[in-house]
Amino acid sequence: MSFFKNIFSKEKKETLDKGLEKTKTNFFSKLSKAVAGKSKVDDDVLDNLEEVLVSSDVGVDTTLKIIDRIEARVAKDKYVGTDELNQILREEISGLLSETNIGNETEFTIPNLPADKDGNKTPYVIMVVGVNGVGKTTTIGKLASQFKKQGLKVVLGAADTFRAAAIDQLQVWADRTNVPIVRQEMGSDPASVAFDTLQSAVTQKADVVIIDTAGRLHNKVNLMNELTKIKRVMQKVVADAPHDVLLVLDGSTGQNAFEQAKQFSLATKVTSLAVTKLDGTAKGGVVIGISDQFQIPVKYIGVGEGIDDLQVFNKYEFVDSFFK
Repeated sequence: MSFFKNIFSKEKKETLDKGLEKTKTNFFSKLSKAVAGKSKVDDDVLDNLEEVLVSSDVGVDTTLKIIDRIEARVAKDKYVGTDELNQILREEISGLLSETNIGNETEFTIPNLPADKDGNKTPYVIMVVGVNGVGKTTTIGKLASQFKKQGLKVVLGAADTFRAAAIDQLQVWADRTNVPIVRQEMGSDPASVAFDTLQSAVTQKADVVIIDTAGRLHNKVNLMNELTKIKRVMQKVVADAPHDVLLVLDGSTGQNAFEQAKQFSLATKVTSLAVTKLDGTAKGGVVIGISDQFQIPVKYIGVGEGIDDLQVFNKYEFVDSFFK
């Protein structure tokens, strides 16, 4: 069941267009140079296009897939003019994203969960992971705001207990969105915070629980153990929690985002992605590569600093804005 109205209103689409402006300008500037003086797509154009895609942070593996597809079309059609290249790229990138079976949503959706064995309502639990500085806490706050607007009861859990600033920042968002937060002192056991949060959420008959976690990657073993413990303890309260492990990535870091996705996927089972800060960067192509390479749904993209500038990722809308 969808609790959210369609967010791709004219205003939302304009925000997306504006948010991808730097990426689009950078990409098509490079593309124009790649085909300068050429009337048809030949080996030189394909070599140049490969360089454009890689330098636009689409990623090597995904770039090679796109080039292979265009080569196949050129071989089949015998003659493909450079004036057709934009449309061909649009079609092939859309096709590539469609094959991953992700990004079809145009709305924020939370599934209805069955009641527990005692007949009590079960909250939908989102555990948010990601390194410090990627916009993790801000994403949590914006999600909480969106849910709250729809009349859903949200509870936040400040389980990033290694930094006082992280707890305080989440408190600011809780105050701003007027949703309850469960927190303990800095240095407390993160799993204990998660446990208390879920107990509180069940008591309050909350619809959604969002748990913040520490963003440390210097020791994957410790991170894996910590996240595993948090999951295990949460399941004492809600048997199948968490229902979603959301990894937040900073799109402006380009290839660093790929590496973070790889490392967190090794540490825990990531089930969805949020790519933030796309409005301030020319590296928006990273969304295409991450979508293709990790086969993990990109659920949300951040295209502005406003509280409503977190959008559901829809591949059709994204590609339309990219090639508009």
